[in-house]
Amino acid sequence: MPATILAPVCALLYLAATGLQLLHISQQRQQIDRIVFGLALVALLCHAAIALDSILVDGGISLGFYKISALMFLVINVACIISLARRPLQNLLVVLFPLSAMSVLVSTYAPETAVSSTRLSGGMLMHITSSILAYAVLTLAAIQSALVSVQDHQLRHRHTRGVVQILPPLQLMEKMLFELLLIGVLLLTVAIISGFIFIEDIFAQHLVHKTVLTLIAWILFSVLLWGHYQLGWRSQTAVRLTLAGFVLLMLAFFGSKLALELVLKRG
Repeated sequence: MPATILAPVCALLYLAATGLQLLHISQQRQQIDRIVFGLALVALLCHAAIALDSILVDGGISLGFYKISALMFLVINVACIISLARRPLQNLLVVLFPLSAMSVLVSTYAPETAVSSTRLSGGMLMHITSSILAYAVLTLAAIQSALVSVQDHQLRHRHTRGVVQILPPLQLMEKMLFELLLIGVLLLTVAIISGFIFIEDIFAQHLVHKTVLTLIAWILFSVLLWGHYQLGWRSQTAVRLTLAGFVLLMLAFFGSKLALELVLKRG
């Protein structure tokens, strides 16, 4: 099936799964429903087919701004679904799925923004893969931190209804946050090291902002993990540093691609 037809189907599946999950949240269900899981699984398969079709172009690999966004949301969703086997992260889906639907549509119908590369070395593939995985896991951590912030605020003001009722205990929510952060930082470390090894000039003019912002984000995440395990940092401190690191990371990745492929290219 052509991507132009598959993309709307994929988007509708994501939105249908979102609507059902919102309904189940309103009913205070603690486990993900089989129908939601089934819709999500079919949507992920469609998403994967669309992402591969858009990235593999004429025997090369195209990692343009819109296409890499769709690929990242695919990886984020897969990471979230896999994590459901161990942790109750299903509430994150109501944020991820609508964004995924939009990324699939934009990736399919938006114009190409980057020239495809016909050859990538094993080292560069390692760098790209670890970067995408790191961004995916740290995106989950950022969304999780936002939920922790809301939950902590509600509990501090003794509001025991609403969002507090549908979320796991705050202690478990924080534990899940730091698990995601630890995995994300390990993946980001691999991405940074492989970048220094396999990218010819990682501080070249078109890469320097991305490199510096990524390193600052890595430092913030690492300091947060150290502070948590050594000094007991949690709650709002964890939320602030997680979101700050995430913003820097997104500026490093998407900001540089946005400037190079959309702004400067048009200029």
